[in-house]
Amino acid sequence: MLLPLAARPQAGVTTFGIQLKPVIPFPFFEPHTDFERPDVHASLDLTGGLAFGMVVRTGLTKSLSLETGINQIVRRYDFALANDTNGYTDAAKLRYVGYEVPLLLMVYVRLGEKSWMNNALGFSLDMYPSDAQKVVDYGQAYLFRRNWAQLGVVGNIGVEYRTDRSGYFYLGATYHRPFNDMAQADITWFDRNFRPYRMTQLLDGSYLTVDLRYFFHEDPAKARKRKEQDGVRAPRKLKKKE
Repeated sequence: MLLPLAARPQAGVTTFGIQLKPVIPFPFFEPHTDFERPDVHASLDLTGGLAFGMVVRTGLTKSLSLETGINQIVRRYDFALANDTNGYTDAAKLRYVGYEVPLLLMVYVRLGEKSWMNNALGFSLDMYPSDAQKVVDYGQAYLFRRNWAQLGVVGNIGVEYRTDRSGYFYLGATYHRPFNDMAQADITWFDRNFRPYRMTQLLDGSYLTVDLRYFFHEDPAKARKRKEQDGVRAPRKLKKKE
């Protein structure tokens, strides 16, 4: 019995895709950070964000694949500052940008004729090109990157629907946790004489996303045929004897 193309083993096939991953500020991952000094209070709240980029998947066997790519991740924070003595309050928004290059080992479990469940685990190289700063009337928030590059662990789970001609459609979730703290958050209050009162906390940078992916169609049979053709040289033409 012949299986549909979407259900055939994907060993040796490289598939390219795009992904969009909204960041979910789940309370379990401590998106709220407080800063305290006498009469001065501040907070930094992860309110969401967005990761997007490309994905490259290479089949090892019919149930295992390697997955890599590159993503840009933008974390969005709400920054608030208050002084109880003079009744001052202010708030602003802050964005922190990073880039990620993950390498994951993915395992497939077949659910139906064209549907599969995926589980993946691996590592990510996280890069932070610059610091981030937000200034208000009598204070500022500054995020100092701890390292310009560091490693993190990544795990995801999802389901995908493989069509015969229109590619793969994927819905899942990813948990990303850096091995070290992502940044040092400094909140500074300036008094009437512009003397700074500084408060510091570390941000670990962990987050949870909902993953939306689309993989372009790649026919396994055609991919194998191309490899076979590339590996075989064209036969030489024999000269006719006179």
